[in-house]
Amino acid sequence: MTMTTMHMNMQAHSPGLWALAWRRLCADRVGMAALAVVAGFLLLVLLSATGMLASDWEDEVAVNYAPPTFVGADAAARALAQAQLPRATPPNAFDPLAAELAELEAQVAQTHPPVEKRTTLPFGADKWGHDIVKKTIKGGETSIVVGLVAALLAVALGTLFGAVSGFYGGWVDDLFNWFYSIFTAIPAILMILTVAAVLQQKGVATIVLILGLTGWTGPYRLMRAEYIKHGAREYVMAADAIGASAWQRMFGHILPNVSHVALVQMSILVVGFIKAEVILSFLGFGVPVGTVSWGSMLNEAQNELILGKWWQLAAAAGAMALLVTSFSLFADALRDALDPKIK
Repeated sequence: MTMTTMHMNMQAHSPGLWALAWRRLCADRVGMAALAVVAGFLLLVLLSATGMLASDWEDEVAVNYAPPTFVGADAAARALAQAQLPRATPPNAFDPLAAELAELEAQVAQTHPPVEKRTTLPFGADKWGHDIVKKTIKGGETSIVVGLVAALLAVALGTLFGAVSGFYGGWVDDLFNWFYSIFTAIPAILMILTVAAVLQQKGVATIVLILGLTGWTGPYRLMRAEYIKHGAREYVMAADAIGASAWQRMFGHILPNVSHVALVQMSILVVGFIKAEVILSFLGFGVPVGTVSWGSMLNEAQNELILGKWWQLAAAAGAMALLVTSFSLFADALRDALDPKIK
């Protein structure tokens, strides 16, 4: 009796799949460091979306192409700053309206005194005098939100299609496989550009739809295989025997046991979709005018680089490289942690 009680207590305190996965993830130092970086970026996105950070990124706080502080302001930047300060226009004897214009300019100068713009910023300014640091944070909000929402849409569609295809089989499976073959026959970037050209609309919602509707094939293939494998297992047959419906078996019994596959796929797709948004915005199919993203910053930076103004390119590319690398390392660590074959 005592042995039975001890066995029952051990079963009651046995850690589950997610607890074991968290232990494996905590033991991976690289994965935890990558998770900390990703969490930092998500915190910046939250602060930016709520207006607590980089809400004034459009303010012209510096002269055009103000260099970074660690580079230093040159004489040309100081001269440009002085030249941009408004000055009263001297009256012209040959212009009958010169006196009135000079008086009007004086009144405007009194009500709106000129603001002296900075000649340097921590990481420089763009051609409009916007702070590159704040612009990078605001651009990261757009790119990261697009990556997360589009990945969630793609995984949701892939899971739904894969569940129906793998569970029912037959002609339903053949129909979904036909759609899958069509989407995978065309290279992903060409499919994305094709859908973008057909829609002929710019906006964050449009980019999310483009990426989500073209990125479901990877999750579909994996989830279909998982549903085929789990559909013949004992716990699904037992649920069928007690009268559970097909949808209850698909999403109430099988889905919790294969959800780790969808989670890993989402973490992988976020990386790809962030890069895809950057490519779309760089090519002019992405965010509209007035909305900043890392892709639009790179698009602007290609002209600035010719003039030797490299700081906007370095800021956008560096932030994107850090996030993508961290997300990739975290996705690898998460996949290893959720693998039940790892002891």
